[in-house]
Amino acid sequence: MAVLQVTPELNAGGVERTTLEIAEAISRAGGLALIASAGGRLEPDLETAGGELIRLPVHTKNPITAAANAFKLASIARKRGVTIIHARSRAPAWSALAAARMAGAAFVTTFHGIYNAKSPLKRFYNSIMARGDAVIANSEYTRDHILAHYATPPERVIAIPRGVDLDVFDRDKVSAADIAALRASWGLAEADARCVVLVPARLTRWKGQLVLIEAVKELEARRPGLVKVIIAGDDQGRRAYSEEMLAAIIASGLQQVVAIVGHLRQMPLAFAASDFAVFPVIEPEAFGRGAVEAQAMGVPVVASSLGGYTETVVEGESGFLAPAGAPGALSAALERMIDAGAEKRAEMGRFGRDRVRRLYSKAALQSATLAVYQRVLSKAKD
Repeated sequence: MAVLQVTPELNAGGVERTTLEIAEAISRAGGLALIASAGGRLEPDLETAGGELIRLPVHTKNPITAAANAFKLASIARKRGVTIIHARSRAPAWSALAAARMAGAAFVTTFHGIYNAKSPLKRFYNSIMARGDAVIANSEYTRDHILAHYATPPERVIAIPRGVDLDVFDRDKVSAADIAALRASWGLAEADARCVVLVPARLTRWKGQLVLIEAVKELEARRPGLVKVIIAGDDQGRRAYSEEMLAAIIASGLQQVVAIVGHLRQMPLAFAASDFAVFPVIEPEAFGRGAVEAQAMGVPVVASSLGGYTETVVEGESGFLAPAGAPGALSAALERMIDAGAEKRAEMGRFGRDRVRRLYSKAALQSATLAVYQRVLSKAKD
């Protein structure tokens, strides 16, 4: 099996991590795992996974460059014996489809998100992701969205939840010394009794960090000194938004309560150093991998009651759900989690961890995706 995955970049994110996990599965199965991408900080991880980078500007939306990419991808596919081209984002998917047709390869897509479609042109642009010989949805919520908005036959749309590497997200592999060191770097003294709340996500408006800041402001006004909030993520050049967040923290007098710490590479350690994690999105998250990673580490979750979180977080059992975009409701959910106490949070963490191990492992994602590839190839032979 030779598979060419096409994804814009290889920086931090769920799309990129899933791309590498599938490259690892292909390579382990004895196949050829190619990734066409502009590259990024995860390139060393790709090499470790047994994949090979084909550096191309597939992140572009320039139609001339996209057309050139199509011919280059087709040439690579023919030379390397590629049988499947798997597109993971809309802009490169147009080039990937053209390349697949030119090279006689099967075309697979993955819906990693719910795409806004506010005009006929945007709906047409989005539709490329529904044109695969197989269309992978990263949750049942995403699958329902595809079937409701596109004319793809239901038998071609397969829900495969994102997976968590349970060998990496394993609390037993995190040392108490490393936890103490990380908490100290966050400005927490050893005797600090505040709940540590981790908010891991890209710094972009729809992830809801500003809503969280407002919720924490309300909580501090009502019951000060309960939390230390760690906002972790990359602004990916969105300096205006990160500056707006910082201004909101200062205006609310939360400089000692809320810290923006940037990208954290050691996420298992970050979760282990936290009492609970928060995902305050204001638009539906198609899956919400961070919440599953938190639960894999035995950390309960507070999340917006939208999209994939309604599948991955069990209300009252592994976390709490709150209405999206409502600071008051989010503040109440934070308070509820704090008041649950350490013993109850640990119980919720155990429930979430056991459920993740049953439903959301990396191994399950990999085997299900390879099965889709085999099915597509079998149909192509018929």
